[in-house]
Amino acid sequence: MKKLLAIIKKDTILRFTSPMEWMFFIILPLVFIYLISGGTNQSGDPRLVLTVADQAGSALSQTLFEELARSSAVNPVLTEYDQAIKDFEQLKVSAVLIIPEGFDAAALAKGSAALELRKQPNALNGLAAEQAVELAVGRVSSLAEVARVSTERAAAYQPFADEAARQAFYDTAFAQAQTMLAEAPDRLQSVAGGTADPIEYDAKANSTAGQMITWVFIPLIGLSAMLAYERANGTLRRLLVTPTSKATFLGGTILGQGLTALVQMTILILFGILVMKLKWGQSPAGLALVMVSFTLAAAALGTMLGTFVKSESQANGLSILIGMLMAMMGGCWYPIELFPAGVRSAAQALPTYWAMQGFLDIAVRGQGPAGVLQECAVLLGFAALFFAVGIARFKYE
Repeated sequence: MKKLLAIIKKDTILRFTSPMEWMFFIILPLVFIYLISGGTNQSGDPRLVLTVADQAGSALSQTLFEELARSSAVNPVLTEYDQAIKDFEQLKVSAVLIIPEGFDAAALAKGSAALELRKQPNALNGLAAEQAVELAVGRVSSLAEVARVSTERAAAYQPFADEAARQAFYDTAFAQAQTMLAEAPDRLQSVAGGTADPIEYDAKANSTAGQMITWVFIPLIGLSAMLAYERANGTLRRLLVTPTSKATFLGGTILGQGLTALVQMTILILFGILVMKLKWGQSPAGLALVMVSFTLAAAALGTMLGTFVKSESQANGLSILIGMLMAMMGGCWYPIELFPAGVRSAAQALPTYWAMQGFLDIAVRGQGPAGVLQECAVLLGFAALFFAVGIARFKYE
């Protein structure tokens, strides 16, 4: 036990001798998690804000605005024309919908009603706004078509006295069609699946878990550089004259850096809960189980990699490359469902995949310790495999 504690103390001091290590240990992870997860953003409406400049002020423009408000993608906000254009030019908004003067039922009936949507180039938010506007316009156009057909049939049955009477009938038919559409039942009903411990989905937890895994995983497999450094300066060679086994040395390294990683993850999780109001599930025990399993697997991988590299610089390059590839393919940066089937199957051979699934089981799917046993078992299996290979290949010089 004294040997293990000595190795843990030595490795911790060695790791944090550089001020840059503190940057990667806590500062950069906090910054990336805050930015990528959307900051505090406590508005309560996750939809994209769509600036709307209504110059018409007509019943039709109000109908269009109401249709946009029903959208699940955009949250329309009325803004004065000059302010809307200013915000757009200053890149404060992704898109601006301009409803020009004369946009009314009469213009729509004549086919002369037009809208102007300005969107920032190469902006995904602008594309989402365009799709939402097209959908809303389509619904309004459907109402107009119903009103037009009704008006033509009424005129065929009995001609209108004048154009004003025709327009009045059209307006009434349009309003009735709008009422019928609003009162019509939804044809598609989405039913959310239940879990043993129901939990409200929080998209921030999804991105936070991926960033946390990335920023913990890469430094842990960077243990290879620390082993290369100790081999180069003769520290490992001096172990030959001590009764310290390979298993004790590598085990102490894994445990020491694993404990450090657990402290790091605890800080990141508490930051998310207290500052960003993230939800991390209802099972602290399950969360701790995944954290421990993941850190052991990552630290064991780092020690195994250290038995293959020849120099500290080589270890640094490989650890960053391997860490980033595993994080990306494991679903830490993008949802794993977006990848082709072959990539999803290959990702199951990576510890990052199982770590991500474990954290999602806790934070998003509301699972407890029993629900993450498979992920933890696989991660511990990785740890045992990497540890065994590390012992077999370990050399003091």
